[in-house]
Amino acid sequence: MARYFVTGATGFVGAEVAKQLRTRGHRVTVLARAPAKASLLARLGCDVHEGDILQPDTLRAGMAGADGVFHLAAWYKTGQPQARELAARINVDGTRHVLDAMRELGIAKGVYTSTVAVFSDTHGQLVDESYRYDGPHLSVYDETKWRAHYEVALPAMAAGLPLVVVQPGAIYGPGDTSALRSVFVDHLRRRLPFVPGRTAYCWAHVDDIAHAHIEAMERGRAGETYIIAGPPHTLRDAVRIASRYSGRAAPLAAIPPAIVRALSVVMSGVERVVPLPLPLSGETLRVVGGVTYLASSAKAARELGFAPRPLDEGLRHLVEHEMRVLGLPPRA
Repeated sequence: MARYFVTGATGFVGAEVAKQLRTRGHRVTVLARAPAKASLLARLGCDVHEGDILQPDTLRAGMAGADGVFHLAAWYKTGQPQARELAARINVDGTRHVLDAMRELGIAKGVYTSTVAVFSDTHGQLVDESYRYDGPHLSVYDETKWRAHYEVALPAMAAGLPLVVVQPGAIYGPGDTSALRSVFVDHLRRRLPFVPGRTAYCWAHVDDIAHAHIEAMERGRAGETYIIAGPPHTLRDAVRIASRYSGRAAPLAAIPPAIVRALSVVMSGVERVVPLPLPLSGETLRVVGGVTYLASSAKAARELGFAPRPLDEGLRHLVEHEMRVLGLPPRA
């Protein structure tokens, strides 16, 4: 069995990657700034190495001797435009530190987790790996992940680093802490009267995304990029699917994108005057205002066997889980 080094293993996707690697019998070393947060992974048999991607000298001891590296650590929040410097340090500089350590240690292969958000709003088009968008970006996350993708990862591959890049779309499932989860929680609590119109993503369950990472390590061609995004659905359709399993009514109406975008402009102006965090930031509204983050996973299907479950199946699992977490009675 192989030994793998995983960054971001205390996060949503990284934890599932580490678990699946252990299930396959591999040795796993996870990087953690606070080892106590990796206690569950330690119980699963992972070695926990204390370190930080922002401190390059802390990476090498844990990475040395690994057969492969999974780099998933990232800053992924929205609605915090003031955090641009921190996001750049983690997403751009941190990625450079990890890839530099790979090169110095002669690691045989790595998988870097990018995102379809580097393509920004595709305006309804289902794009592939050849597509490129150069800005302006809708969020700090989009911008800094774009820089990590095009200014760090792709140049490293072009220089010969044996790296595979994967690009997930919207990821859902138990354990999610992102804003996407709050949509379904609000629905279950009957606090979601409206959703943005036309907003659409490519949806994949976290288990399928983690599996695709491992297949990228084992089957992916070094120097290649693979979109691992699930089937496309509007946000409104996703909530309608969830309603079938929750027993809660789906939102009756969709807010026109033009209204959401206008509110985004207003809130961005308010933020410049009011220094305190607001419930809905201009950036948050901007990234849901009728945008479509759509990309085709056909290449990953051909070369990695990527076959994400249908959204209907995945959301049934998620809704049942969240209802248990919230202490809500199951649908009669």
